[in-house]
Amino acid sequence: MTKRVESKFKINRRLGVNLWGRSKSPVNKREYGPGQHGQRRKKPSDFGVQLMAKQKLKGYYGNISEKSFRKYYEEAVRRKGDTSENLIELLERRLDAVIYRMKLALTPFAARQFVSHGHVLVNGKRLNIPSYQVKNDDVIEVREKSKQLAVVLDAAQSAERDVPEYVEIDHRAMKGRFVRAPKLSDVPYPVQMEPHLVVEFYSR
Repeated sequence: MTKRVESKFKINRRLGVNLWGRSKSPVNKREYGPGQHGQRRKKPSDFGVQLMAKQKLKGYYGNISEKSFRKYYEEAVRRKGDTSENLIELLERRLDAVIYRMKLALTPFAARQFVSHGHVLVNGKRLNIPSYQVKNDDVIEVREKSKQLAVVLDAAQSAERDVPEYVEIDHRAMKGRFVRAPKLSDVPYPVQMEPHLVVEFYSR
């Protein structure tokens, strides 16, 4: 896992959006970037717009490294169908993303840490790889020893977001299932994501 120097809220300030829809985000009060020049907003170029789209999508999934994110793009291109839809599917199949969608962690960062620390079982086997690609009908559950952790209970009871239709979860048993791959329109992003601009950025 790459060492993250920036705080989560700094990403929000820099991008000018409440990326995860959290009530504590400083963007709710100040919709401009950090620093003394933060309020100077120039109209971005086409490249700037594409770069911003990439930074938003990359940041949303726990600030994935550039090397890993480019690999997702290359795999999305290799597959049949719409490249931008393929990219979203690959990102949503990440084990840490599924844990986040199931409301077993409050943020994608917490979900990544939760998986890395070995708290998750996939089809009965312990997995600690956040980037693992979950398959349709895979059963995901929290280890018995970890079911009473405060971070899990807090996330399950959070009213900040709902569980989308492409995953199922029983929060009493802390056990769920990845039902199917989502389309872009299925994914409950708090802000508008534009994966087609990400594709344009890498295909320049």
